[in-house]
Amino acid sequence: MGCQSSHPSAIPELEEIMEETGFSQASVVRLYDRFQALDKEQKGYLSKYDLQGIGELAVNPLGDRIINAFFKEGEELTDFRSFIRVLARFRPMEEGKSKETGRPEPMNSRQSKLQFAFQLYDQDSDGKISRDEMLQVLRLMVGIQVTDEQLACIAERTIQEADQDGDGAISFEEFAMSVEKLNIEQKMSLRLLK
Repeated sequence: MGCQSSHPSAIPELEEIMEETGFSQASVVRLYDRFQALDKEQKGYLSKYDLQGIGELAVNPLGDRIINAFFKEGEELTDFRSFIRVLARFRPMEEGKSKETGRPEPMNSRQSKLQFAFQLYDQDSDGKISRDEMLQVLRLMVGIQVTDEQLACIAERTIQEADQDGDGAISFEEFAMSVEKLNIEQKMSLRLLK
């Protein structure tokens, strides 16, 4: 596709996408061009294989889980609208802008970013992070640098510290409380998505 940029009129539902995601027209055009570059066969959708071509995801220990977030349950393909909805979660928050009353939660809100992070752990989508799910993520993150026994201890301690109701797992609410002091807005924002 080179340096040539798509014309805004080539993007279906441009105005609705801008309203829903908070992206500017220029950002939507740029992301549409990126989508088309990934869609090498110009099918109008992407597969998981297409997204695996993104270098940053290929080297990210959670890359496969992030890629899966682009796809609805049981689906193998994603269109541009679904693609940009996921990316909207990584759009930086605008300084000094608060949620408008009566409007849905912005896709890039702290709550939305936390839900995205939570789903990377909660692989069975039961609304809880189990000890095994925590252990899986830890293994992905540290690889062979730490023994299985050490990882099991870390997972167990993490669950114990965050588990407020004593059920042996971490609910979304417990997860949100445990990362309360982290600057999620910054850590889960990509400046290039302004």
